[in-house]
Amino acid sequence: MVLAGLWLLLVMLVVWHQVRFWSKPQLDSDLLGLLSGRSDDYTALQVGQRISGAGARQIFILLGSGTPEQARLATLRYRDDLSQTPYMREAERLEDWFDTAQRFYLPYRNRLLTDAQREGLRDTDVSEQVQKSLAGLFGVFGGARLTDWQRDPLGLWSAWWQEHARDLRASIDASGAFQADGLYWQALRYETVASVLRLDGTPYLRDALAHAEARAREAVPDVQILRAGIPLHAEAASVQANREIDMIGWGSLLAVLLFAWLVFRSAVPMLIIGVSLAVGVASALSLTVLVFGKIHVLTLVFGASLVGVAEDYGIHWFTSRQGKPASERWRILLHLLPSLVLALVTTALAYLTMGVAPLEGLRQMALFSAAGLSAAFLTILLWAPWLDRNVLHQTRFATWVGRTESRWPVVRKNRVWAITTGVIVLVVVGGVLQLRGHDDLRGLQNSPPDLIAQQRKINDLLDLPSPAQFYLIRGVTAEIVLQREEALTAHLRMMRDKGNISGYRALSDWLPSQRMQARNAALVDAMEAAVVHGVAEQIGEELSPFAFSSTPMTVEGFLRDPASLPFRALWLGEDQAGYASVVMLTGIRSIGVLPELAAVAGQVEGVSWVDMVSDISGMLGHYRRVMTWLLLAGYVAVFAALYWRLRRQAWLAIMPTAIASLLTVALLGWFGIPFQLFNVLALLLILGMGSDFGIILTEHQGDNSAWVAICVGGASTWLSFGLLTLSATPALSTFGLTMLLGIGLAWVISPCFQQRKAPEEKPTPC
Repeated sequence: MVLAGLWLLLVMLVVWHQVRFWSKPQLDSDLLGLLSGRSDDYTALQVGQRISGAGARQIFILLGSGTPEQARLATLRYRDDLSQTPYMREAERLEDWFDTAQRFYLPYRNRLLTDAQREGLRDTDVSEQVQKSLAGLFGVFGGARLTDWQRDPLGLWSAWWQEHARDLRASIDASGAFQADGLYWQALRYETVASVLRLDGTPYLRDALAHAEARAREAVPDVQILRAGIPLHAEAASVQANREIDMIGWGSLLAVLLFAWLVFRSAVPMLIIGVSLAVGVASALSLTVLVFGKIHVLTLVFGASLVGVAEDYGIHWFTSRQGKPASERWRILLHLLPSLVLALVTTALAYLTMGVAPLEGLRQMALFSAAGLSAAFLTILLWAPWLDRNVLHQTRFATWVGRTESRWPVVRKNRVWAITTGVIVLVVVGGVLQLRGHDDLRGLQNSPPDLIAQQRKINDLLDLPSPAQFYLIRGVTAEIVLQREEALTAHLRMMRDKGNISGYRALSDWLPSQRMQARNAALVDAMEAAVVHGVAEQIGEELSPFAFSSTPMTVEGFLRDPASLPFRALWLGEDQAGYASVVMLTGIRSIGVLPELAAVAGQVEGVSWVDMVSDISGMLGHYRRVMTWLLLAGYVAVFAALYWRLRRQAWLAIMPTAIASLLTVALLGWFGIPFQLFNVLALLLILGMGSDFGIILTEHQGDNSAWVAICVGGASTWLSFGLLTLSATPALSTFGLTMLLGIGLAWVISPCFQQRKAPEEKPTPC
């Protein structure tokens, strides 16, 4: 009674946490977050997270029309409508950034030169520069200026900005129209101000943007509107997760309750089993959030299938209680306890083995599942004997199911089973030989095709950098990192001139190394002093060069200033090995140029080429192989645990699962389904759950109620994981198919390896 009361107290704390959680859910849909580890060093995956995190709240909108006036009109209507939504706000207007950046850079103008300007200052005669400067002073062929003549007598300032402006089309042109693909485009940038990951099935952002789009089309019917951004993909994943949680969770629950009603024909078992499932799922969610600080939507989708597993303990309890007086419930509990504990341990270990891989997503799923099973088990163990006090009659359906075990063929040493074994061996060998590994990252992605197409179009129009391929630059000091960036970008400019890329993003283009600043300043100061003196002589006035800052720009000072806002994501800062930054690429011509881009990294010390798709796919392949060995080790560990309890009968409990797993792998090969990490994870769970069938049947030979419990529990488990095959996420669908095959085969094969005893007498069914 005391333990039941303590468990009630813990459940009340879980309920309190659930109320707080769902008022403001800490949900995550970032794919890289699902695959992240816990290293403090800068890994490719962590850099990818940093890059994606910089734009985690940003949404880009492009409105295009045949004339600049129509584009501006549609944009005004669009912006006006979105100003009413509480979910997003327009980001800082970008012309303000341009003014801010000019104010920051002006004292350091002499330290900023393009390659062409640097060459020109080295090669141009002073007298020639004096004539050019005079032309600029009196407006003859002087061109547009960003500052007065005395601050820039050589006309370097405007040319420097023009060189750098092409890499910031999204930032500079967002205040006006730019022309591309035969249309004039207006660019808008928004930031989300409220979480859209609420799992209530409502696409808040999509609806708000659709309403604004309708308003824009009222003014300009033929306007083209494109939208892109991580929040849109996150919301789509959230809406999809809501549908799948409803489908899988409620489908599993209805299946469990239907089977419970058919077997027990009483509301009490259904109610208690339902309570154990609710406690299990809620406890799993709360513990996962407390440990990780948030929970991924795919963890919730995966966890929805837990319903079909956690009900096993309640099913076993009530099938054993059928036809027995309430006074025997404590004896029944003691009778069931060893086998249920062993079943819990093997299944929980199978789940927890998923957490061995240092991937946060798998750790979340492992903890969620193991915690949910344990909580459901404790609910039945501590509450069921107190809540279940009535007579539970044997039903005709339960009696019929219990008798079906005797109709199962039992493995014997005869010709039929020899032929059967031969056929199984041929199927397994043939299927395994056809099996092919496949670890492509794209198997984990499932954004709507239309959203992906718009994202690509915006990337092309705005020449946005790709987050999938970039260079990682390291150095002992920040200065060394910037110098290595400058050496790298020299190679990248040649790649750009060849047409392999359209451009790149590098912090050193906007913050040169102090060595480069000193070289530039020496050239500019010497030439400007000579030119100003020459001009003063020719016009007969006293002139003096502009007084620039005597100290160079520093990383710390630059990052503190708003001028650095578009580039802060490129600087990773300090870690245990020193400092790090990234250089990102735009307009990669084709996959075929990736090897050439990778080779560039080898030409500069401290530079690494990162291909996120390739790296993550390689990581998935590595963990697939690691988890395969863990699967084999798991069979050894489970057999050892079974042998400790069952001795010579241990092989009877584990052999059906082993055969089912081999046949499942073979069928995947025969069906041409690629073998990946999630297949191995499913096989781990098949080991834990399939062994439960053998444990219960071996521990309770001759007890028809054990077979009834296995049939009801197996059917609901089979259906729960089978529903995962309907998931729109390829990884979960593959996982569900493997579970569907493996659990179903283990369920069917298990009775074939049991020694039959005369069944216990049961009261006449009512």
